[in-house]
Amino acid sequence: MSIEQALSIIKNALTTIMLVGGPVLIVSLVVGILISLFQALTQIHEATLAFAPKILIVFIVLIILGGWMLGTLVDYSKHMFIQMGSVLPR
Repeated sequence: MSIEQALSIIKNALTTIMLVGGPVLIVSLVVGILISLFQALTQIHEATLAFAPKILIVFIVLIILGGWMLGTLVDYSKHMFIQMGSVLPR
């Protein structure tokens, strides 16, 4: 395996991780900021107020984007298995 092949594998892995995990993390971040802003404005500091809506929204995003995420991971896995066949010595 050459350095170029290893860098390509690492680049593809990082890109796939960002594509699959990014939407959930961004939604979680936005919801967390909105809830924190609401808590600061109303001075309601309840732990469940911060946790419950965020986890609910993350589950909704996972339900909506779960098929796409799984498809992306399956495509990446197929690509990696095909690439393993060309990298391994015979």
